[in-house]
Amino acid sequence: MKDVMISESVIYVGVDDKTIDLFESQYPVPNGVSYNSYVILDDKLTVMDTVDARATDEWFANLEKVIGDKDVSYLVVSHMEPDHAANIQKFVQKYPSAKIVGNAKTFTMMQQFFDFDIESRKVVVKEGDSLSLGQHTLTFYMAPMVHWPEVMVTYESFEKILFSADGFGKFGALDAEEDWACEARRYYFNIVGKYGVQVQALLKKAAALEIAMICPLHGPILKENLGYYIGKYDVWSKYEPEDEGVLVAYASIHGNTAKAAEKMKEMLEAKGAAKVVLTDLARCDVAEAVEDAFRYSKLVVAAASYDAGVFPPMEEFLMHLKSKNFQKRKVGVIENGTWAPSAAKCMKAILETMKNVTICDTTVTIKSVMKSDNVEAMEALADELLA
Repeated sequence: MKDVMISESVIYVGVDDKTIDLFESQYPVPNGVSYNSYVILDDKLTVMDTVDARATDEWFANLEKVIGDKDVSYLVVSHMEPDHAANIQKFVQKYPSAKIVGNAKTFTMMQQFFDFDIESRKVVVKEGDSLSLGQHTLTFYMAPMVHWPEVMVTYESFEKILFSADGFGKFGALDAEEDWACEARRYYFNIVGKYGVQVQALLKKAAALEIAMICPLHGPILKENLGYYIGKYDVWSKYEPEDEGVLVAYASIHGNTAKAAEKMKEMLEAKGAAKVVLTDLARCDVAEAVEDAFRYSKLVVAAASYDAGVFPPMEEFLMHLKSKNFQKRKVGVIENGTWAPSAAKCMKAILETMKNVTICDTTVTIKSVMKSDNVEAMEALADELLA
């Protein structure tokens, strides 16, 4: 068990998973992920969430070290996704006197995942309900669609701790030496990103609380400079650019579109762009490309035509952006095609379905390889992007 200090009465019992390769079977996690769980030691001993089935044995060992032979009064279930809820049935079998605390939607889902007697154990809470554990008091706030409909967060008023469910989480095991914002941003936009309105609603509830510490279900416990983390979530959930800059994302088959993208990067930098990031969609982690698209204020998409459409890595990228509610950006389009360029039409058709996305008037069409007239058009596109 990690030596994670929360307080004398709130104990970390989570598990680092360094063997997992893909989180949710789609997001590469080279530094693993943590499944966080907590025990509150009080008159009514309470466990905050379980962990993924991949970590069952280690989690129960961690619980036993902290709980010993004490009775458990409550298991609070913040979120029913299996990386947090997989061990509920095994938990109640081991601690038969424990009650399960959740909201009505929690228990609807629980019946779908498990087949034990839930009715006799459940304690149903709703918005603003409180539960006294003795010295500690838990108050529950619903956080629907952050990022499942049953999600709730819990505020402990004695120590001023917000148990934030998946909010303020990040990829990476707890001992990963990496910048919080980078992996928290990739986590946020790819998992929670669609639900900015709902995150804003949760932030408004949190603003009314005196919070000294945030305990998420993934990633480190946040104890200092909480305004920084909350500020990031405010910007991200409003879909505002975090940094001035341009992501040039390209999907190239034989390298000619890649050369145009590289040229575009050079032009933008020469014209004073604050930051230009170049991404090869055929080879990158698409989750990182999505992260950068939301991070920067402008986007250039450059793609080869393919089967009267657009090269699939670009289509996949744009559909990811659409599904995560990409908006409030200016976008430039570059296409390539030898006999019938079709990429621009396809890319624009997807971009036009997004809210508040401004597509530049200048569209660059390359036929096979970049020529001088294409360079002139790219100059015009760069000027329009930076105007």
